Amino acid sequence: MPAFRIAPAVAEAFPDTLIALVTATGLRARESWPHTAAAVEELEQQLADGTWQPADETDPRIEAWHTAYRSFGTNPRRIRPSVDALGRRLAKKGSLPRINPAVDSYNAVSVRHGLPAGAFDLDHVTGDVDIRHADGTETFTPLGEPDTVENPKPGEIIYTDTTGVLTRHWNHRDAHRTRVTEDSSHVAFVLETLHADRDGDLLKVAADELQGLLAPHAEQTAVLFISPALPQADV
Repeated sequence: MPAFRIAPAVAEAFPDTLIALVTATGLRARESWPHTAAAVEELEQQLADGTWQPADETDPRIEAWHTAYRSFGTNPRRIRPSVDALGRRLAKKGSLPRINPAVDSYNAVSVRHGLPAGAFDLDHVTGDVDIRHADGTETFTPLGEPDTVENPKPGEIIYTDTTGVLTRHWNHRDAHRTRVTEDSSHVAFVLETLHADRDGDLLKVAADELQGLLAPHAEQTAVLFISPALPQADV
C-alpha cells in the first residue's frame, strides 16, 4: 500500500499543515448516490436562496492558500487553489459540475467547508506519494489533457509518485493518470488546511462528512491524518 509523506522542507515552510486522507476500498461509483446528489442540490439551493455563499479570497481559509501560492512563485489569481476556483465557478454559474458520484462528493464537501480537496485512483499510483518542492525535472499531464506534458517550476509544491506529478501548485490541478472515474474502486481523497490551529476541527468535520457520503458505496473506508508532527501515513 502506498504511503503519503510530507517532505521535511514543506513541513518547515508550512508547520501548521494538516491533511486528511479519506480512503475508500471497493468503491461502487456506478450505482446511485442519493445522499451525494442531495448534498450538492442543497448547496445550490442555499446559494440561490442567498443563505450561503462559497468562501472567496477575502476569507482566511482561501487567503492562506493565496499566501502559500505566492511563497512558491505561483500567482493565485491566475492559477487558483482548487477550492477557490470551484467556489468562484459555483457563485457564477449557480451549480456545481456533475462528474461522477465520488468526485461530486468531495467537490461538495470542499466548497461547503472552504477546504481544498482532491482524489487519486490508487490503482494508478506507483510507489509512495510525496508532498514536496519540485526540482523542475518532473513531468505532469493535466486532467483532461492526456497528450499534454508540463514541467512544474522549481520550488513549486507538488504531490508526486515514482512515475510523475499528481498535482501541480499543491492543489491547483490533478493529473490525468490518477483521475477518479466511475470505475475507480480504490481511492484516496485528500482534504487540506494550512492552519490546523484555526481550522483543524473544521477539517475533521469535513473528513467525517466525506467518509459518510462514501461509506454506503464502499466495502471499507478510513480517515487518516498527516502533519509535520506525523508526516507519513500508509493508505
